[in-house]
Amino acid sequence: MSARRIRVAHGALWLAAATACAGALAQEPDFAAPGKKLFVEGVPGQVNCALCHVLEHAGSQGPVGPNLNELGPDEERVRKAVRNGIGPMPAFSWLSDDQVTLLARYVAWASKPR
Repeated sequence: MSARRIRVAHGALWLAAATACAGALAQEPDFAAPGKKLFVEGVPGQVNCALCHVLEHAGSQGPVGPNLNELGPDEERVRKAVRNGIGPMPAFSWLSDDQVTLLARYVAWASKPR
């Protein structure tokens, strides 16, 4: 095989690997869509997170609560705030444990820079 063909083959392999990695990085985790839905829509008859908080991934521009993109909370911090309330934010006692976990995972993931 000539040096030129080796360079072309090497370049093609590199491009394929880079494309595959970029695609894997762009994929959202399985909890992203239902977490976003819960963040934006909440549960019927109750307030939702997007009314108060800014979270770019969710497209929310809430004017009251902290900007979650700037805060970048981890799952445990979100879980505690949702369960117990914090400052002017009330506890969201109507959410199930599974919903709180979903919301905490989503906010922690969505608030991190990409």
